[in-house]
Amino acid sequence: MKELLSDLERWRRADEPVVLARVVELEGSGPRLPGAAMAVNASGEVTGSVSGGCVEGAVVAEALDLLAAPGARATLSTFGYSDDQAFEVGLTCGGTVHLFLERLAFDDVYDAARELIEAGGAVGLLTVIDGPAVGSKAVITPDGLAAGSLGTDDLDRVAVRDARGELASGQNAIRHYGECGEAGESTVTVFVESFAPLPRLVIFGAVDFTAALSRAGKMLGYHVVVCDAREVFATARRFPMADEVVVDWPHRYLEHLRDGAAPLGPRDAVCVLTHDHKFDVPAIVAALQTGVGYLGAMGSRRTHAERVEKLRAEGVTDEQLARVMAPIGLDLGARTPEETAIAICAEILARRTGRPAPSLKDGAGPIH
Repeated sequence: MKELLSDLERWRRADEPVVLARVVELEGSGPRLPGAAMAVNASGEVTGSVSGGCVEGAVVAEALDLLAAPGARATLSTFGYSDDQAFEVGLTCGGTVHLFLERLAFDDVYDAARELIEAGGAVGLLTVIDGPAVGSKAVITPDGLAAGSLGTDDLDRVAVRDARGELASGQNAIRHYGECGEAGESTVTVFVESFAPLPRLVIFGAVDFTAALSRAGKMLGYHVVVCDAREVFATARRFPMADEVVVDWPHRYLEHLRDGAAPLGPRDAVCVLTHDHKFDVPAIVAALQTGVGYLGAMGSRRTHAERVEKLRAEGVTDEQLARVMAPIGLDLGARTPEETAIAICAEILARRTGRPAPSLKDGAGPIH
């Protein structure tokens, strides 16, 4: 929905009634994930996408019907692989997609969500999509409820608590409750939509592999930071795809992040590409003191064995060493910087999703 705000505001100024359609749940495979959004105004103008083209036409028709129906506010729609209508609109990817369509209210809750989202912080939008108060909304930040209500104080308290966990991991989710927030009941269904800052990919070492990894990281939607203590190498000109190029010692930069307002978390990744013990040992020690979700280090098996001894001498435990993915990347036979960047990004993705994949760390023998 974040990408739709400029069009929504334009329609608001023109006093155009609007229906917002969002993917709230997906069973099996599907063209777009929960959170994908599309808006339709009363003139039939469309912005956004909920399926990459598969069900857009049918959703537009439902949106216009909703706008035309007196008193109608919201509806849940489902398109599934076995439905005749799904074949008619082209949904043949084998899954079932559930959408929530609502006549959008440009009210105080909408304004609070828009302002917080545009400010760039972490924001959660909770919407009752089934139950006694369909369409009710609450806006949260990491600190708690910021605006709105889902119907009762007890439901707000429980749903906000759960949604803060989703927001911390940047996930969208469906939650079921009793009318007053009771667990194990399904009187009320709440869609939790997280608007979180981009995950960070912090790359240490201004080397040729770094340029390729910066490009791959940007393609995957990361905020890319390149850090190296050598000012002559760490330049924006050498790494134009990086969002930030920092001249500093890696461990000092990590300590700054750890003690700052935005410490590294489970969605973030650190890649140590220097394979020089005087840089990477302090960097790994400092990274292990953060909550970063992925920590990888470049180098041969021999280089890493030497590095492990130095890390142990710095007090790093076996449990901590298990977090370090080294040699870095999946075992894809990568040789060039570009191939290596793909192997690293694939390993980051596999670690984040929990899928089994053949990491170089788990193998033996030459890595090339």
